[in-house]
Amino acid sequence: MTATSKSQQAYDYLRERIDDGRFVPGYRLVLGQIARELDVSVVPVREAIRRLEAEGYVTFERNVGAQVALIKETEYLHTMQTLSIVEGAATSLSAPYLTAEQLQDARRINERMRRLLDDFDPHRFTALNIEFHAALYEACPNPHILDLVHRGWSRLKLLRDTSFSFVPGRAAESVAEHEHIVELIESGAEPLEIELAARAHRTATLDAVLAFTAEHKHPSPAASATAEPALASTTD
Repeated sequence: MTATSKSQQAYDYLRERIDDGRFVPGYRLVLGQIARELDVSVVPVREAIRRLEAEGYVTFERNVGAQVALIKETEYLHTMQTLSIVEGAATSLSAPYLTAEQLQDARRINERMRRLLDDFDPHRFTALNIEFHAALYEACPNPHILDLVHRGWSRLKLLRDTSFSFVPGRAAESVAEHEHIVELIESGAEPLEIELAARAHRTATLDAVLAFTAEHKHPSPAASATAEPALASTTD
């Protein structure tokens, strides 16, 4: 195997694990360990990490080394705030068009999420979470609002991780809130009540993530006082 193909092998190995969330933001990339796992020298691993750094997937920090790039806190904050508003509106507007069968489908998805709580898989939980919310907002008759919801979710997916991996306690609360939203729709609650419940559900995850980040933040001594804070998370 040529040096180039070994470097590509290392790149593919790292990129796959970053994309699927096995290597979360802030995860340390130890060259020697990765080289042993791939049965190569550290040279192609270093080349792969440099390439990932150039693409914005990896950063180097003094006294830490290479790590999966953190997410800027304000980017996550603004995305979640916006999504809470547009998804809340979309869910409210969808409510009159949702059939009993569609609501049962949403409940079945939520029950699958509930069963995952005992043997928690954050990435599978997040996939089901996305499916659950889509079941409630896709019937939105306003295509402009629906487009904004889709853009918000796409932006969260680009952040590459799941918030449930480091705030797992939020998962059980999320399942309970899902059931509450379905019950509101089922009972014919006022549109504003449905909208506010869906919005509060989203902002509760945002609050949990920001609280976790504040508690676990360890600023580098060399960090600039004006540098934007970073966040090790993403989606509910």
